[in-house]
Amino acid sequence: QVHLVESGGGSVQAGGSLNLSCVVSGYIGGSACMGWFRQPPGKDRETVATIYTGSGNTMYAGSVKGRFAISRANGANTLDLQMNELKPEDTGMYSCAMVRPYGGCWSSYDTYKYRGQGTQVTVST
Repeated sequence: QVHLVESGGGSVQAGGSLNLSCVVSGYIGGSACMGWFRQPPGKDRETVATIYTGSGNTMYAGSVKGRFAISRANGANTLDLQMNELKPEDTGMYSCAMVRPYGGCWSSYDTYKYRGQGTQVTVST
């Protein structure tokens, strides 16, 4: 059974940084899409960043491009999201997910097969 567990969230002042990690266990498949998603308070969940493990190709939401970086670590069983220059609008519940049965990686959280529970990020002014 595949499990994804996020960590690294917390409270930080605007301009600060956080690094989120998503530890994956139980996955024995090949290359796959992986991604980070967030749900701001009172809003719909949005796609933040995705990576295709086969090629390393990454994609970012326009609002985070240049500030966030998605990467794999620890022998590729961990998905990281380095977040710099954080803004209050980055506040939300951040979740990771992996494996899309069809199509490209840039898609919504609900189209991913395996999903984590999330970690809260709060950015204050």
